[in-house]
Amino acid sequence: MSNSRRLLALSGLLADRRGNIAIMFSLLLVPLITAVGASLDYVQAYNARSKMQADLDSALLGAVKSVGTLDNAALKTRIQEWFAAQTDLGSGGYTLEDVDIDTSNRRITATAHATVSTTLLRIAGINEVVVGASSSVEGPGRAYLDVYIILDKSASMLLAATSTGQSSLMASSAACAFACHTPEGSTFTYKSKTYSNVYDLSVAMNIKLRADVSVDAAREVLDLVDTADAAHERIRVGLYTLGKTTTQVLSPTFSTAAARTKLNDKTSGMTSASSEDATYFDFSLTALKPMIGTAGDGTTKDAPLKLVLLLTDGVQSERNWVLQDNSGIRFPTAKSSLQTVVTPLNSKWCKPVKDINATIGVLYTEYLPMTWDWGYNATLGKTMSSSGFSSIWGGTIASGKGSNTRTAYISKALEECATSSDLFLQASSAEDIADGLSSLFRQYLSKVRLTN
Repeated sequence: MSNSRRLLALSGLLADRRGNIAIMFSLLLVPLITAVGASLDYVQAYNARSKMQADLDSALLGAVKSVGTLDNAALKTRIQEWFAAQTDLGSGGYTLEDVDIDTSNRRITATAHATVSTTLLRIAGINEVVVGASSSVEGPGRAYLDVYIILDKSASMLLAATSTGQSSLMASSAACAFACHTPEGSTFTYKSKTYSNVYDLSVAMNIKLRADVSVDAAREVLDLVDTADAAHERIRVGLYTLGKTTTQVLSPTFSTAAARTKLNDKTSGMTSASSEDATYFDFSLTALKPMIGTAGDGTTKDAPLKLVLLLTDGVQSERNWVLQDNSGIRFPTAKSSLQTVVTPLNSKWCKPVKDINATIGVLYTEYLPMTWDWGYNATLGKTMSSSGFSSIWGGTIASGKGSNTRTAYISKALEECATSSDLFLQASSAEDIADGLSSLFRQYLSKVRLTN
């Protein structure tokens, strides 16, 4: 072939573009697949990291509750077991590392990583990617906290705390299970001694009243505060009584010794030596709000978290009807009308305290049905629909609960008053009442928050 023909054939070949698209597609296919694969595998890795973060948070949140009760080695083992129990990610699973436990500050920090298998990125020789997460949690024991212990001082708290005590008072010359009921001019005899009121008689008979058990419960909280804040520099305790209004007996103090002194002082108003003629939750909880002040985040002494521990039988009432007077303290009406005033508290009255971000824990000292008592049958033994819960106190009776006795409704009202259902306890025995406030305090301390 002549040179001219060769040049002509070569120029024709160079001018032929029919295979260009196929060539360009083959050249671009690998980076295109790599880009798409990177997007898909990135989403997979992101989802894996999010789940690992949640699992790490959960493991540390569960473990921090045991700081101070387990040694560090056992605590690390527990964290590793909880973390390992989570679902594996790809072939690599989770790896936990750098677990640090700060016992004094009740803080746990940890990091973790996992290998996530790729899909389309394998074309580019990338078979797996590593993702990581870190977490730090602390218990509220590290925070500054003010605890407000509030004891119900209604006369009904002078009921004998045990069925044995109630039976003993009923069988005595008083013939009444309440130490607050003393008919005018009456005297009572026990072991050849005479007493002018049922309360002194109950003391002589060594019968513990619900008000006495309330003080025992407050003491147990102080014991827990001593344990949680041994240096007495983070948790303050205040003491209050609730009746016609709320009375501050002791402003919040770091000194649990000062609080114990008040609890033992019969003139302080905390003990069973005194009671009040009425319990007005609408007045008392409103009065409590400025005594507490707005809660902080607990990071400084001047911005403490605030926990209200309320021990009560939950009954809004005044005594005049039981004394058979013709007028009440707030309601100058006939005795029959006064009996409608005796109802469970309206849980809406707890809102002022909740509005200042304080946490409310409620211990209900259960008002057991006393069908043998005429006063009970005339008030709490009657139905909710026959009460002044709505017409007088502005409450809304839950649907279908109008036929419930007022006693049966108390627990519902008090549970709604508490910040959450796990901060509500119902206790009927003296032992349960004595342990109740401390149980609520422990429950609150078990609530933890993420710091990162």
